[in-house]
Amino acid sequence: MPISPSIFNLQNKNLPLHQKIHTAKVIIIFIIPMEFLFLLLLTSSTTLMAYSQTIVETLPGYPGPLPFKLETGYIGVGEDEAVQLFYYFVESEGNPEEDPLIVWLAGGPGCGTLRAFFFEIGPMQIKYGNYMDNVPALKLDPNSWTKVANVIYLDAPTLTGYSYTKTPEVVRSSDTTSASQTAEFLRKFVRTHPKFLKNPMYVTGISYSGIVIPIITEELYKGNDEGLEPIVNIQGYMGGNPLTNKTGDINSRLEYAYRVALISEELFESTKKDCNGDYAEADSNNLQCMLDINEVNKRVGDINIQQILDPDCDAATNLVRGGNPAINENRRFLRGKPVKLLPAQSMVTDTFCRGDNYNYATLWANDENVMKSLNVREGTVDEWVLCNLDMKYNYGKLSMPLYEFNVQNSVVYHEKLSKRDCRALIFSGDHDMMVPHVGTRNWINSLNLTITDSNWDPWYVNGQDAGYKTTYARDNYTLVFATVKGAGHTAPEFKPEECFEMVKRWFAHRSI
Repeated sequence: MPISPSIFNLQNKNLPLHQKIHTAKVIIIFIIPMEFLFLLLLTSSTTLMAYSQTIVETLPGYPGPLPFKLETGYIGVGEDEAVQLFYYFVESEGNPEEDPLIVWLAGGPGCGTLRAFFFEIGPMQIKYGNYMDNVPALKLDPNSWTKVANVIYLDAPTLTGYSYTKTPEVVRSSDTTSASQTAEFLRKFVRTHPKFLKNPMYVTGISYSGIVIPIITEELYKGNDEGLEPIVNIQGYMGGNPLTNKTGDINSRLEYAYRVALISEELFESTKKDCNGDYAEADSNNLQCMLDINEVNKRVGDINIQQILDPDCDAATNLVRGGNPAINENRRFLRGKPVKLLPAQSMVTDTFCRGDNYNYATLWANDENVMKSLNVREGTVDEWVLCNLDMKYNYGKLSMPLYEFNVQNSVVYHEKLSKRDCRALIFSGDHDMMVPHVGTRNWINSLNLTITDSNWDPWYVNGQDAGYKTTYARDNYTLVFATVKGAGHTAPEFKPEECFEMVKRWFAHRSI
C-alpha cells in the first residue's frame, strides 16, 4: 500500500501535539522495515555478484536463436573467492529434470573447455572454411552429450580459458588445489541451481584430468559424509584416456608401440631387459638402456603420438618425454594478426593437421562480440588460448610457472572410491599412444576388482564393432572399461557417434 503524504506532514502547525507524536511513531515504524529491506537487497546483490549467471540466447557465427538453453557465468572459489572459474552450462535437451548433471574437464592442465564444446562432446561444431558475423560459422553437433545430460563445461584450473584471479597471490595452481576448487565449485553450483540437487552427478573429463577426477569425486563423497551443504547427489565418475599412474602410463607406451607393430619384437625385448622394465625412470648412467630408448624413439619419431594413424605435424615423438597432445606448442597468436584459414575443401590435397582446426576456436573465442555474448568480464582475459603453456605437463617435470604437478599417481583415490556406492566408466581410444589403453588396464587390474559379465567382449554401434569392454565390481562399486576402436587420445573427437552411444547407455544404466 502506498504511504499517504499526510503521514510525513510534521510541519503542519494546526495538528494537535498528540497527533504529531502519533504521526512520528508511524514514521519510525516505516523507516525500520525500509532499512531492513535495504540490507536484504544489499546482501542479495552481493550474492548475485559472487555467482553471476547469464542466459545466452544467440551466439556470433550461428544463425538465429540457440535451440538449447546455454548459461555462462562465474563462481568464486578458494580463499575470499579470489579464483573466479568460468563455465558454460547447457541444460539437457532430453529430460533436464532427471538426466545426469556432469562436469567436463578438458585436461592439459590449462586447456579451455571450448575444446570440448566444439570438438568433443559439445552442442556445437565449427563449419570449417565458413564465416558469419566475422567469426567462424557454427553448426549443431548431432552427437552432443547434452542430448542425454546436463553438462557443465568448466574452465579449470584458474587462468584456463576465461577463468581468472582477483589477486596475483593465487595464480599458481596444483593437482590438489585444482581438485579442491572444482569440488567447491560443484557444491556452489547446485546451491545456486537447486533444481538440479536431485539429479545424479558425475565428474567427467579427459587426458590429464584423469589425475584430478577421482580426487574431486572422493572429495564430494567425503563432503557429504561430513554434512557439507548442500548435499550433492554424487553417483560416480568417468575418464577418457585418463592419465592416472604417470610412471605406469608412460612405461606402457613401449609395450603399446610393440603391440601395434611400430617397433620390432627384438627391440622391445632388449629394451625391456636392458632397462629392467622401467623406461620412464630409466637410469641415465645405464648406457645400453639409453641406446635402446634412442632406437625406439627413432622408430616412432614420425608417428603422431595422440592418433597413430593421423599425419604427424608436430615435433618428433619421444615416448618418454612426450608432452600433452592437447597443447600446440607452435600455436599462432591470432588476436593481433589473424591467420588466413583454408577452406575445408582444400584439406583434400593438403596434409591434414588436426591442430589447425583449433585455430578456428581461437579466432572465435577472441572476438569482442563473442566475449560480450558470453558475458566475459571485461579486462579479465587479455587473450583466450586453447591451452595455457605455463601449465603444460611433461613427464619428469615437477612444476611449471603456473602449476605444480604434486600428484604422481591417483590410483589411491580409485581404491577409496571402490569402497563406496559408486559407478565408474573408463574409456580409451585404442589408437592413442599418449596414454595407451595398456597402462590404463594395468592400473585398473591393480584395484583387484572382480570381472563380472564382460571380459574384453565387443560392443556395437549400428551393428558394427565399436570396441571392447570389461566390467568389474566390488560390493556397491562398479567399473566399466571400454576401448573405442579407431579413436585417438581425445576419443570423442575421433569417434563422436560411438562415444555418444557409449555414454548414453551408461548414463541409463544399460550395458554399453
